Amino acid sequence: MNIRHLSRRGFLNMGAAAGAGLILPKTGLIRPARAQTALPPVAEADAKISFAYVGPTADEGWTWAHDQGRQAVEAAFPELTTTYVENLPYSADASRILRRMVGEGANMVFVNSNYGDFLYDVADRAPDVAFYECDGRTTLPNMGTYYVQHWYPSYIAGVAAGLMSETGKLGYVASFPVPSVYSGTNAFLMGARTVKPDATLQAIVINSWFDPQAAAQAGTALIDNGADVLFGIMDEAAYLQVAEARGVKAVMWNTDIRRYGPEAYISSIVVDFGAWYVEQVRRRLAGEWTPTEDILPLGQGVDRDAWGQSVPTEVAAQADAVREQMLGGWTPFVGEMKDNTGTIRVPAGHTMTERELYEWNWSIEGVTGVDG
Repeated sequence: MNIRHLSRRGFLNMGAAAGAGLILPKTGLIRPARAQTALPPVAEADAKISFAYVGPTADEGWTWAHDQGRQAVEAAFPELTTTYVENLPYSADASRILRRMVGEGANMVFVNSNYGDFLYDVADRAPDVAFYECDGRTTLPNMGTYYVQHWYPSYIAGVAAGLMSETGKLGYVASFPVPSVYSGTNAFLMGARTVKPDATLQAIVINSWFDPQAAAQAGTALIDNGADVLFGIMDEAAYLQVAEARGVKAVMWNTDIRRYGPEAYISSIVVDFGAWYVEQVRRRLAGEWTPTEDILPLGQGVDRDAWGQSVPTEVAAQADAVREQMLGGWTPFVGEMKDNTGTIRVPAGHTMTERELYEWNWSIEGVTGVDG
């Protein structure tokens, strides 16, 4: 699956709908590459690139998208070998599996979720192997991090959700109270409030990235509490199916899975790591690789999916105008911003940096359910 790039249409006059913001240069790099000696080159025919996945490749979500990137690497470098493991556990077994990858000759290892100390000791003991941790926050001389600026398409989808919601009550199926969830819920509600100022968002945390039964139960509870648009960060389609059955709308994550709820589907936060994976492997083979901390920007690794069949043309146009402004460097994440206790967290005039957005760990006014 490739990210759908929209044609540039020029700006609509958004007025108040655009919210407060600034025009800023946009980059996906949140910190420069660490200055050090690159790892030595590897002949393509001798190279082994390994991937460790948090879920199953058949999830049609997060892991599936990363495995498409692995396949892009195979297509770009047909002489090398790739290997992967699914459902990497959050336990000492993760370290054992990663050590086995190294022992079997991996020159580069991508871990598609944050595994913390289960990964770091392995990387520290294998200095000649290049490592990347997705959504990681720790670097080593041979380990970098990568992620996506999903808060921008989440805001765009929030504009559409606000326009399509009748109740102004939005629901969110959350995995864990982690920065990805805070930035997603906050951005989504911020977008919705530009067109529906009294909108609120209730989240239910299910403590899993992949649990269709729990996600369906959470979606049902949110609708029972009045939500008429659902959002979430699940790696499957359960709450979309609930939305379809209950006659409400939904925004999804990772991939285009509208077939599970074609009438409910508004859009999805779609990710595409293929080009980034290929470039990192190229650097490793060429002897140019040093670790970086990359967050792939809107239009280059993350975007909103094509609009669903029930999204009115005027809704799509208004949300797309916001997207065009963002592609031009505009950001809505400018203070003053308060958390859901009324405390000022972002002072007036301060523009949140990409690092601050990446590390977001508090809920804005109007968001409930994430903070426990």
